[in-house]
Amino acid sequence: MSATARVNATARAFRGTALPVGDRALLVELADGEETAAFHGELLRRRAAGTLPAVREIVPAARTVLLDGLDDPAGFAAGLGAWELPPPDSRESDTVTLPVRYDGPDLAEVATVWGVSEQEVVRIHTAAEFRVAFCGFAPGFGYLTGLGERYAVPRRATPRTAVPAGSVGLAGPYTGVYPRSSPGGWQVIGTTDTVLWDASRNPAALLSPGTRVRFTAVEDDGHGSRSR
Repeated sequence: MSATARVNATARAFRGTALPVGDRALLVELADGEETAAFHGELLRRRAAGTLPAVREIVPAARTVLLDGLDDPAGFAAGLGAWELPPPDSRESDTVTLPVRYDGPDLAEVATVWGVSEQEVVRIHTAAEFRVAFCGFAPGFGYLTGLGERYAVPRRATPRTAVPAGSVGLAGPYTGVYPRSSPGGWQVIGTTDTVLWDASRNPAALLSPGTRVRFTAVEDDGHGSRSR
């Protein structure tokens, strides 16, 4: 079974390919991250409205969405041709604000790559509205989009053996916050004290796919962080 779905979203054609995964799952391949986010958002909207066929799990990634536990994968794939997707900024979601001390060890490197000052890096990063495209790497780690390819940066040539929890890093077009200390090769531009993953919390992850995220710049005066 294979199906190609066309969905119109704000005057642009969207093409996704639905591929079978076993007997009860589909892997929908999308053109890019924006299309993936729009499709995932529409899935969540329909699920909340009770108009989405029963599905056990919806798992977005960079350019795919896995739908697992469908009763009729072939029928679902065939119906995608009638779908229309809203523009990304019209999708409702919670907004999480993360206060950040922009004093990371790679801030100067990112400024060089972007061709701007360190202060301008902070301004650009705090002015952007991010959305969690998908999660992975470690529990609670979200891949945030919002800067676009214009501000993509390469990973570090030599990854660090330990990146502290709360580190805010950039890699490619993504921003991410390390939920716990771990090895990593992202360009670290700052740190937040916000806890991204807490197993005693429900839900344990602060960020989930579709969540909006804003970063605010704060300073540490030795008595805790404060806004700039």
